[in-house]
Order: sequence, then C-alpha cells, then structure tokens
Amino acid sequence: MSSPVVFIDGDQGTTGLLIHERLRSRTDIRLITLAAAERKDLRRRAEAINACDIAILCLPDAAAREAVATIVNPAVRVIDASSAHRTQPNWTYGFPEMTPGQAERIANASRVTNPGCYPTGALGLLRPLVEAGFIPGDYPISIHAVSGYSGRGRAGVEEYEGTGTANAPSYQVYGLELAHKHTPEIQQHAGLLERPVFVPAYGAFRQGIVLTVPLAVRLLAPGVNGATLHACLARHYAQSDHVHVLPLQESCVLKHLDPQMLNGTNDMHLSVFSSTEHGHVLLSAVFDNLGKGASGAAVQNLNLMLAHQ
Repeated sequence: MSSPVVFIDGDQGTTGLLIHERLRSRTDIRLITLAAAERKDLRRRAEAINACDIAILCLPDAAAREAVATIVNPAVRVIDASSAHRTQPNWTYGFPEMTPGQAERIANASRVTNPGCYPTGALGLLRPLVEAGFIPGDYPISIHAVSGYSGRGRAGVEEYEGTGTANAPSYQVYGLELAHKHTPEIQQHAGLLERPVFVPAYGAFRQGIVLTVPLAVRLLAPGVNGATLHACLARHYAQSDHVHVLPLQESCVLKHLDPQMLNGTNDMHLSVFSSTEHGHVLLSAVFDNLGKGASGAAVQNLNLMLAHQ
C-alpha cells in the first residue's frame, strides 16, 4: 500500500514553513509542494490538490477559498490553516481537545479548519466552562492576549528581523477598532451569546502567547469560584496529551507568565488565579502561536486524519 500523499499549498509563510519542517523527515507520508515558479499557476495548483490525499492550505483567506473551489476529486481531504472556513457549519473545527468526541470528528472529516492562534487559548479556557454552565453565555467576556511578532506572518518577521529592526516597537496593542477577525470564531465555538471584547497585542519576541480572561465571581453561576472553574478545566483535560492545567497550589505561588515557555512544542498550559478577597478570577493560557496555535495544531489534525485514511 502506497503512503498517503500530503500537499502543502503555501509552504513559504511562517506556518507553512514550520509544517514542512515537521513533516519532511517522515516516512509514513509522501510530502509534495510546488516549485517557486508554479506557486501562482492556478492550473498546476489545481492538479496538485486533486492528486493528493490530504491538502494543507497555508494561504490567505481568499486564496484558500479559491483552492477549495478547484477540488473535483471527492477523495481529497483538506486542512485549512487560514481563517476562511472557521465559522462555516460544513467544516469541522480542528481543536481536538475542545469537547468530547472532537478528535474523532476531525479524524473522520473531509474538511477541517485549523483554529486561529488566539482562539485556541480563548476556547481552551472558555468552552468547557461555558458548556458546564459555570460561565453564563451572556457574560461580558473580555480577552487580552500578547503574541510574538511572528503572529503577523512574514511582515512581522521582516519588521523585527529585517533591515529596519531599530525602529520596531517593543510592544504594540492593535485591533483598536474592536473588529478582529478572530472574535466571531471565539464567540461561536465558545458558545457565547454576546460578542466578547478582544484586545490583542504584539511583543518584541518571535513567538509565544499569553492570553488572559478576567472574571468577576459575582457574575458567574451561583456558588462558582476559582476552585470550581479550575476543577472543571482539570477534569476536561485530564486525558489530554497537549493541554495541561496547572495545579492550584502551583498557580498560588506563580509570580509571572512567560509567553515563550512552550515555544517549539504543541503544548498549551492553562492556569486559574483567584482573589477571594476581591472576588476576581483570572484565566490564562500560554502556548506557542506557531505550535499549538498554528503548525503544531495542523500536524496534530493531520495525524488524526491519517489514522482514518
């Protein structure tokens, strides 16, 4: 039996390069990409995507939709790393740990949409708690996240590693129009009734994310506190290989969160911090925006799909 053919369409961006790096030495698949001269040749790209078993799309949204539209071979399965299909009902959301049975749904799907980097952390924290009824669906959620500059793609890498690095800001908050494209994705998959306020930022480090969600205990379900929320998350991820919940006794002595601590891995660490005196809880997620937030997640989904190829 021949090895499954995996085609990476768009392997020159930050996500595509890392996916290629993670896959190129594997012997259980046959990895194909297009030569530089063929990358903008629509006919050649259509030929390649229809000749593969699984296509991984690392493209801008419009180009990803265009690529999917060229598929005429019903056997072709797709992992889309763009945001083009993340809220589409006929696409399977590619966060295996999000809810029981999600890994199986991904394994059997023909169309999988990789989560965004920020939504991975937000949903990792919120979905189990909303689903359990501990956070009301109409809670006024606010989310703050700081990512490494690679989250901007090649433009971010060029700004901080190219010729003009002396002028690159050490920190910048963006999305001030409060219309970031990840917000509908977070609202839909977290099960929120109201649109959350999402405030992202970039720091002067290459990769890694710290994402936080502050909560007021008085607005949660009756009787719910930080320990309740922590116990729910710990139960939800107890069998997970990649998502880990920091024990409460460890978070009590933690003084800071390092966004780079999990770089190069496909892991995500979740924590719950609480102040009983003030009635406040802070949820946090730390992970690599190019790992669990992008290329690592794509490879994890690919492995699930290959097991059912």
